[in-house]
Amino acid sequence: MIPSDKVQNIINKYNSLEKELSAGEFDAKQFAKKSKEYSDLKNIIKIAREYLNYDKNKQDLNNIINDKKNDTEMIDLARKELDSAEDKKNLYEKKLKIFLLPKDRDDEKNAIVEIRAGTGGLEATLFASDLFKMYEKVCSKKKWKLEIISISKSEAGGFKEVIFSVKGNSIYSYLKYESGVHRVQRVPNTETQGRVHTSAATVAILPEAEDVDIKINDADLRIDVFRSSGPGGQSVNTTDSAVRVTHKPSGIVVTQQDEKSQHKNKSKALKILRARLYEAERLKKEKERSSERKNQIGSGDRSERIRTYNFPQGRVTDHRINLTLHKLDEFLKGEIHEEMNDNLRLKDQDLKLKSLT
Repeated sequence: MIPSDKVQNIINKYNSLEKELSAGEFDAKQFAKKSKEYSDLKNIIKIAREYLNYDKNKQDLNNIINDKKNDTEMIDLARKELDSAEDKKNLYEKKLKIFLLPKDRDDEKNAIVEIRAGTGGLEATLFASDLFKMYEKVCSKKKWKLEIISISKSEAGGFKEVIFSVKGNSIYSYLKYESGVHRVQRVPNTETQGRVHTSAATVAILPEAEDVDIKINDADLRIDVFRSSGPGGQSVNTTDSAVRVTHKPSGIVVTQQDEKSQHKNKSKALKILRARLYEAERLKKEKERSSERKNQIGSGDRSERIRTYNFPQGRVTDHRINLTLHKLDEFLKGEIHEEMNDNLRLKDQDLKLKSLT
């Protein structure tokens, strides 16, 4: 049960921001900040109002049900409406809990997503491609902007690796729960005896870091240039346009060759490097704050098996919350991805609340 005063505070804040924005007495930076806050509240305001109205509606419906002067048909309709209102109230409560979660400092950031084929050979590369298509559909559904940074294709037409950025509102807060090992169980097209094979792909979600987040000294970098080769580089392999950036203190190496321009490849490589350095520092701090790794969801641990996609049984299971959805096709199409995400965020909230006690 969420205290009514907390829900009322949401409504009061929304109304206050609406008046302030109408007056328009801000500089550009303040206006952008308040507009973002208003936009976030706008997504939950209807739910907040309905949640507060539930008790009044419940009382009105119970009065109809308990009034013996009313005919059977009216009473039955009131009962059905009450059942529906209770279901909605539970859904609204879940949505409000998620909204009221303490915000991580990175939640508002855009994200860089890295998908790599793991065990399973060519079948793993096809699964990596399937995961990319799933995230592509989720982004389209949510009207987020997806921009491919680099792709390395396999002989089977799948992806050995794909890196892309996602831009929009509060991207990292949603996608961070996707970090880890994704496992698939299915019969490959090349399997003649119908045996189920298990393959895997690793997903890393990195908050996109800005210059103010991570300072990179030029002296710490080694920049190597070379001729592009393979898919994506064939049209530019007559010049040294590919770039390899090595961050000497950490040993992190980023290679970029998708663009024809050396300058653009260097810019993309530095963008990925900055995100990886920022993520490494973020994980270090997370470990310091929590000695028990199991008390975190969406911690970014890439070695953790988080989800299994079982094609023969048409199910997807998230092992962190023991949730199974028997709607694999819909999940891969991005249609019910939010259902899984909502449950992950609620579990995350429960663990955070327990860690405070």
